[in-house]
Amino acid sequence: MNRLDVKKTYKLYIGGKFPRSESGRYLAAKSPAGQHLDNFAHASRKDFRDAVVAARVAVEGWGKASAYNRGQILYRAAEMLQNRAGELVNEIARSTGVTSVKAKREVTLAIDRLVHFAGWTDKYQQVFGSVNPVASSHFDFTTPEPTGVAVVLAPDEPALLALVSLVAPVVLSGNTAIVVASEKFPLPAATFAEILATSDLPGGVVNLLTGKRAELVPHIASHMDVNAIVDGAGDRELAAKLQAGVAINLKRYFNRAAADWFSARAEEPYRILDTVEFKTAWHPIGV
Repeated sequence: MNRLDVKKTYKLYIGGKFPRSESGRYLAAKSPAGQHLDNFAHASRKDFRDAVVAARVAVEGWGKASAYNRGQILYRAAEMLQNRAGELVNEIARSTGVTSVKAKREVTLAIDRLVHFAGWTDKYQQVFGSVNPVASSHFDFTTPEPTGVAVVLAPDEPALLALVSLVAPVVLSGNTAIVVASEKFPLPAATFAEILATSDLPGGVVNLLTGKRAELVPHIASHMDVNAIVDGAGDRELAAKLQAGVAINLKRYFNRAAADWFSARAEEPYRILDTVEFKTAWHPIGV
């Protein structure tokens, strides 16, 4: 008997939950051959604002968690990613048209990269902090601290590996993130959000929006409660709009497009510095 194939409708991931888009809009995800795969939510301005609220609420608890605990949680997320590796390989292959061999390589690297950055949670402050010599009887310390809420724009390819490579160095220091997934290949990112929801990552630390970047960028650029933007989308027109916005409200902006996501350069610890602030403390000697 012939039956109608039931297409999955992926929702947004905000505050540890999966709400439908406030707009009620959905888009069809299609394969390179034009085959209708599944549906995904078309995020609106209200959805973005809800994600910022969730990320801001989560900052305090996530930032105060010990570095060791944050590393454990990110490592657990890598474990969950590995448990669903087969599903992600299939998702990437059918979404992007790459072979299963290439899709498996991407998923494997994404797992390894998440483990790699999980290991930096309790090391980056020692590596990038310093004790400064001063011409007075003081101890002078400079330490990197999280900047707050960051928006991450993921590129279209590789849909999963690039997203993991951009998000992990943002959240490991105690920041929270709002991720705008690939517009062309959103399904691997949506599946990754489901994986995060079953890990130990607190709700609101990573929030995922799908839809059209061009509709969200003006709101990202103008929102006063976003502290930083990590732009991996590679769209010059949207990058110009983001930079024009941050010039007014003084967000931090970093362009991380055109990276070789499959090379070791994509896991450089210097990426952590994009979303941390260096703060210096003076303490009198002998007190």
